[in-house]
Amino acid sequence: MSSATMRSAWRYLNKKKYLYVLLLPCVVYFFIFNYIPMYGVLMAFKDFNFAKGILRSPWIGFENFRYMFGLSDFYKVFWNSLYLGLLRIVFGFPFPIILALMLNEVRSLVFQRVSQTIIYLPHFISWVVIGGILVNFLSPTWGIVNIFMSQFGAEPIFYLADNDYFRPIVVLSSIWKDAGWGSIIYLAAIAGINSELYEAAGIDGASKMQKLWYVTIPGIKSTIIILFILRLGQIMGNGFEQIFVLQNPMNLDVSEVFETYAYRVGILGGRFAFGTTVGLFTSVIGLIFLLLGNWLAKLMKEDGIW
Repeated sequence: MSSATMRSAWRYLNKKKYLYVLLLPCVVYFFIFNYIPMYGVLMAFKDFNFAKGILRSPWIGFENFRYMFGLSDFYKVFWNSLYLGLLRIVFGFPFPIILALMLNEVRSLVFQRVSQTIIYLPHFISWVVIGGILVNFLSPTWGIVNIFMSQFGAEPIFYLADNDYFRPIVVLSSIWKDAGWGSIIYLAAIAGINSELYEAAGIDGASKMQKLWYVTIPGIKSTIIILFILRLGQIMGNGFEQIFVLQNPMNLDVSEVFETYAYRVGILGGRFAFGTTVGLFTSVIGLIFLLLGNWLAKLMKEDGIW
């Protein structure tokens, strides 16, 4: 690197030093809790022994992966994880966008603030509490849903024990909990759109719907694409807490995903290296989807994440 380049870089850093100071706690957090633990990935390639530790446990290569692929229920778990992840994207991803567009059209500032507060609140409720609420609401004996349906002559349904209802319950409860919180990013992106564009569209006679379609949505398109690509990278991650609190032996055929599978076989079964193997496998699948999504965005002449 030439001295001129180094001087230019130093001037830039000196000019932006306070921004980098603000960024420093975030960098330290991710380094400590995300990068340092990455050496634990070595467990996926070792016959892990507590007494010897990670570094001194014997190498076994891809034996853990061969064991994982040879399990009879592995492919069922893989399909459950992928299918549920796709359902979350197809039905869950658009909701924060729609919610942000609707809130942006509210003209009463008081009503908008109250509405935002209400829809943000579920995000701060733990899945343990939400799981208890769902169990009580959907109970075949005292659940309010079955009591209401019985007024129309319907037979009680044990929703959480029925494989046909489990996935819709998971997706809908996930939307209810996180859609409001996810809309914050889109509201911020909408706020960054130049107001003169709306004024110009109004002068040209554009209706509210036309302004929405031709000004607002194109204005947040890059944000939507980036968040969609990042969401593709998490397609195999369905969240341990939600699935675990709603899972029971009767819905295990559709509810067993990699998070609960790794917990049951890896942690409870004492195969810690296997749990690491499952985590590494799902991370690789997520990386493949992330790269694919970014490639498709570039192919369509859109901005990707790099």
